Parts: sequence; structure tokens; C-alpha cells
Amino acid sequence: MLRERRIPTRSDEWQQLYRQVQIAMDLTSRLNVLPFGDVDARQALLEELFGAAAPGTAFVHPPFYCTSGVGTRLGEGSSVGQACSFLDLGGITIGERTMISPKVTLITEGHPIEPVDRYAFITVAPIVIEARVWIGAAATILPGVTVGHDSVVGAGAVITKDVPPLTVMTGPGHTVRRHLEPLSNL
Repeated sequence: MLRERRIPTRSDEWQQLYRQVQIAMDLTSRLNVLPFGDVDARQALLEELFGAAAPGTAFVHPPFYCTSGVGTRLGEGSSVGQACSFLDLGGITIGERTMISPKVTLITEGHPIEPVDRYAFITVAPIVIEARVWIGAAATILPGVTVGHDSVVGAGAVITKDVPPLTVMTGPGHTVRRHLEPLSNL
């Protein structure tokens, strides 16, 4: 599990993040109404949203929602299905050839559970999804999780802990169903 960090909601850092959230809301609303065939405009909006060149082989199916975009990195050949939500203030890294099915939610942000701190801070922890992972429809991955290479996260799973490489996980929770053979052994 990757380490969680607290950001005070009355800080300059939070104000800067909030400005980026407003920009991301504008960019995703524009992205989600583009004609599907307007690949060049979609690519330009994704590059503006993510703050870096999105690989030309990566594909994001609209509609798509995210909090800020800036900390998200898509790997070559990765695919993000329709109606995915990335709450990405903590940063999301998606490895090459990773398939993210429709309605997946990746959550890198939240609030402390203590009532006294709940409104005073947001918490962030990155999500890392390694290469060649398949995440099933409507799965949810929580802050600080790393999903190991060549793994499968089942549809509807709620992943709260790291997923080892070459593992099939179903939910809710963290259940190992079976281990997969690495590509070199096939």
C-alpha cells in the first residue's frame, strides 16, 4: 500500500488543486460532448487534461470523469471504458496494454475518518496499475493500491489492498481466486 498524505483544505496547495479541479470539469464536459469520430479533438483535450502527451495508442471512451487529470498517466495501448471515474488528486499510473472496463472507479482521495479532521483535510494516496492488467466493469480501487502486472480485477470488486502480480481478484474485498501463468511460460 502506498502512503496516504493529508492536505489542509485551507491551504495554498488545496486552492491550487481546486483551481485544477475546475479546469478538469470544463475539459471533461467538453470531451464528453465531442462527436465520437473527432479523434484529433479528443486527443488534444486528453493531453490538456492530463498535462502531458497522452500516448496515441491509449484510448479513453467517453463519457469520462476525473477530478484533476494532472496526476494521471496512461500507458501505451491502454484502454479506458465508458463512464469511468478517476478521483485522481493523489495520482494514477496506468501501465501499458491495461484494459479498464466501463464504470470503473479509481479513487485516490478522501477525507480523514476522525470527525474533527474530516472537513479540515483531504487525504490522497496514489494508485498504480501495472502493465497488462484487466479491470472488470464497475470495479472500485481505493487509495494507495497497487495492482500487479498481468492481474485481473473482477467486475464489481472493491479493492482495498495491493493485488499481487499474476492474480485474479474478485470482490468485495481482497480474495485470491487463482494465480496466472506469466507470459513467458505460455
